[in-house]
Formats: sequence, structure tokens, C-alpha cells
Amino acid sequence: MKVHYIQHVSFEDPGNILRWCQERGHVVRSTKLFADEVLPEVDDFDWLVVMGGPMGVDDEFQYPWLKQEKRFLEQVVQTKDKIVLGICLGAQLIAQVLGSTVTKNVYPEIGWYPVHLTPAGLKHPFFTCLPPSFTALHWHGDTFSIPAQAIHIAQSEACSNQAFVLDNRIIGLQFHLETTPTTLAALIKNCPDDLQSKHTYVQSPEELLDTKSNFDSLEKHLFQLLDTLFKHWIDLKER
Repeated sequence: MKVHYIQHVSFEDPGNILRWCQERGHVVRSTKLFADEVLPEVDDFDWLVVMGGPMGVDDEFQYPWLKQEKRFLEQVVQTKDKIVLGICLGAQLIAQVLGSTVTKNVYPEIGWYPVHLTPAGLKHPFFTCLPPSFTALHWHGDTFSIPAQAIHIAQSEACSNQAFVLDNRIIGLQFHLETTPTTLAALIKNCPDDLQSKHTYVQSPEELLDTKSNFDSLEKHLFQLLDTLFKHWIDLKER
């Protein structure tokens, strides 16, 4: 299988998604938009992973490549044999391309907080591999509305819309399962202003990093989800 990921900033890479691909023998290529790399042809990959970043979906003046990325995503989501996984900013971009709104969340949410599957999420075949509630890493100030026809999969206390699935192949996750201690340390180093907030749902750098067991759970849940998506993709290709 060929996996392609889009990276928006140097310090937010796919983390354990890369390790999953390596262990499963998948081919991985990337486009680093911050380095002005060129997006691939749609036929060049099977899965597309769209990573996060500190910018907003409408910050096109500061990041002109956002326009090109949105046009590319519009093409990809219409291609029926592709799995598309958006994480944080990536999920917001996909939601916007699908016609949803992206706005400021009531609270910034940065830290280790529980995610709860909705009744629909509990029944969805992609997410039955996960517990009804689990701790994930969050680092966002914005949120998306659930795209039309999509299934609302998960929520948290601070953010109602944490995940959606559309057409059983387009997945948006506001939360992070891919994060490693190295990638979290990079976020803390490069986005210190985000941690100055006194809001209820913003943890300190010490709280963020003092959580080894959380990283172990993240990896387990990520691998379970990706393995489930892979099985579905095989079925999709065989139809």
C-alpha cells in the first residue's frame, strides 16, 4: 500500500503513523508544504494523511499554499478508492472542503483529556476496536462542524465535534493518536504561547510530558484504528 502524508510545519510530523507504516511494510512518501514541495498526483497513493499545524484553515494570505492544498483535497475526497485521514488542522481542512464551517472552539483544548464515542461512533465498524472512552492528546483552538451526510463519531467535554466519518473512507480526527514524546516536545518548544492560556482545558508543559502511560495507550489505539482501516481498504479495492 502507498501512503502519502501532507505536513504543514517542520515540527508536526506523523509520529507513530510512520512507525505503523514501517512495521506493516507500506510505502510512505510526503509533501512538506512549509518547504514548498509539490503535491502528488492523485493516482500516486492509496491513502492520504493530512497532518496538523498551528495555522488556521483561512490563513491563506500568510500561507498561500493553503489554496492549492484545498483544491487538491477537493479532488482527493471525490476519488472513491482513497482512504483520507485528517488530523487536527487536517480534519478541519477536509471538513471545510466538504462544506462545513471551521470556527473558534468555546475553549482552547491542549492536553490529555478523555474522548467519548457517540452512540453512532460506538456502532461504527472503524471505531469498535476502541474503548467507548479513551484519553487522547489535544492541541487546538478551532473546531469543525460535522459535514453533511457524515457520521458524528466522538466528542469531549471541551469540544463537541472530535471526529467524523464520511462515505466509510474519509475520516476526520480533531484529537491526536499519532503523537510521540518527541513530537509532543517539539510542539511545546515551537508553540509556547499556546500554553500561556489560563483556560480550564490547557495543561502545563510538565503535565503534558509526565504521562508515559498515555503514550503507550495512544500507540495501541492508533495501531488498532489503522489496522481496521487497512482491512476496510482491502475490501474496498476488491469490490
